[in-house]
Amino acid sequence: MDLEALRLRVNEIDDEIAKLFVERMQTSAKIAEAKAEKNLPVLDQKRENQVLQRVMDQAGEEFELYIKTLYHTMFEVSRSYQAGLLTKETPLSQEIIANFQEPKLEFPRKAIVACQGVEGSYAERACGKLFSMPNTMFFNSFESVFNAVEMGLCQYGVLPIENSSAGSVTEVYDLMVRHKFYVVKSLKLHINHALVTKKGIKLSDIKEIISHEQALQQCSEFLKSLPNVKVTVFENTATAAKYVAECDRTDIAALSSPECAKLYGLDILKEDVQNNANNYTRFICIAKNMEIYAGANKISLMLSVEHRPGSLHEMIGKVACQGLNLSKLESRPIPGKDFEFRFYFDIEGSVFSPYVLTLLKDMELSAEQLSFLGCYSEM
Repeated sequence: MDLEALRLRVNEIDDEIAKLFVERMQTSAKIAEAKAEKNLPVLDQKRENQVLQRVMDQAGEEFELYIKTLYHTMFEVSRSYQAGLLTKETPLSQEIIANFQEPKLEFPRKAIVACQGVEGSYAERACGKLFSMPNTMFFNSFESVFNAVEMGLCQYGVLPIENSSAGSVTEVYDLMVRHKFYVVKSLKLHINHALVTKKGIKLSDIKEIISHEQALQQCSEFLKSLPNVKVTVFENTATAAKYVAECDRTDIAALSSPECAKLYGLDILKEDVQNNANNYTRFICIAKNMEIYAGANKISLMLSVEHRPGSLHEMIGKVACQGLNLSKLESRPIPGKDFEFRFYFDIEGSVFSPYVLTLLKDMELSAEQLSFLGCYSEM
């Protein structure tokens, strides 16, 4: 048979598959009704295993792994459909629905905002981008920012969450577990680092360079060109620049923003020392209470799943079944549990969509633990 004839045959087979798929889903809906009458859960693992074994035996050795993959996907689609039919409102979905009954149309222009560091920090720049008139309060640690928001001292907090070169800010992810908050907006900020020091100091005079750990990672190639210079981690880039300006030493420099040089009366020895010219840090803006604004199109979740093979894959499959993009997946170890992890999902979608609400209800019931971190837009 020639290629065109073979393709026509495949089309005929696909037509039959499509009809049978629709029939299977319609039958799945009836099964959902029967489960509801008997108060049974959507997932019946024993039944799925029996079906898998039967179809794998029918497929034979050559195709058994392929049909196993096909039916795993079929099960995910079927469970997602059944969940949409069966799942009633959950505490999370009720809270979300209540929040957007009165939609917030415009993000506030001014507020009391917490950020880590001192004047001149990148977080302060992020505050200025997020709010046109922020009243910024500085704190010495990321945890203090969470505390300030949680205790009501500040209306909002701004925190770095990831960098395009150095990756995730793991300290912030680890703190998320210990605090109650919601993400209400996010921002990608272009980051350009400069080597700054006291006026009149030459590069050959420098014996130590200080900065935040992420900044040092982002400028690693430049630092390799100075093998005899000590590199020291500091709590913040702006704090490092301020320290250089105020200390008595003439052999120390900092990696910070060029704005810090002007702010603290320092010279710029070298500009744009980051490895990548397209260097961006993503900041999140957090609030004590849930705030969902018009145009919100990104969802962040924190969750843990059952410690068994395939459990994370099943959770990701739920997202895929709704045709949504999982734009970020971060894992962090769960303290006290060997090789078990907590996961952070960023999903491109809005809670204003009923399909997304169905997904969240399904995920909430399927996860061991799930926290909705917010639905928001990114600048």
